[in-house]
Amino acid sequence: MTIKTLQVGPIMTNCYLLCDEDAKVCALIDPGDDAARVEQLVRQSGCALKYILLTHGHADHILGVYDLKQAFPEAKIVIHKKDADCLTNEMMSIAFSIAPHMQKNIEPDITVEEGDVISLGSLEFKVMHTPGHTMGSVCYYIESERTLFTGDTLFCLTTGRTDLFGGNDDDMYASIKRLYEMPGEYTVYPGHNRATTMEYERRRNRYMRRFK
Repeated sequence: MTIKTLQVGPIMTNCYLLCDEDAKVCALIDPGDDAARVEQLVRQSGCALKYILLTHGHADHILGVYDLKQAFPEAKIVIHKKDADCLTNEMMSIAFSIAPHMQKNIEPDITVEEGDVISLGSLEFKVMHTPGHTMGSVCYYIESERTLFTGDTLFCLTTGRTDLFGGNDDDMYASIKRLYEMPGEYTVYPGHNRATTMEYERRRNRYMRRFK
């Protein structure tokens, strides 16, 4: 498995391209903008794009989805069912404040829930529902690779905001506790800023240290 990171949009969202090079298939996570750059990255990989996985429905994570779906019509758009309406409602996606009139509405192909599994070649993305930033926020983790994509739930040394549409402090607390209690070590790829590890966050992130 290879992972490439492209920072997109005015808020520098981390868009990830994951490739199973043996199977020649790939998936995108959170193509929040700059669809032409993201498309070029996919085509340069030499892998077929199977999925566009969304950690949640805020505009800075979804604005590239429509154009990428036109470029790769076979790719399946995946989002938690509680955030699915964000793809067609710029009030729910907060596009009206981040990028007014820039959102192009599109329906998801697959809506997921806690415990669902998305298979990509030999890789299995497991879905963990982690509300708090939005009602339908999820983390995708690949147990065999000890890799965790946290969207705007967990960042290096902090957590996502809860004061935007769909946010909830109690839900965020419970979601961070779940992540803290995940067994073993994972490399964490967040929606913004640099990658980290669960071991580092358990020791240094003040929102996780309270669970010791």
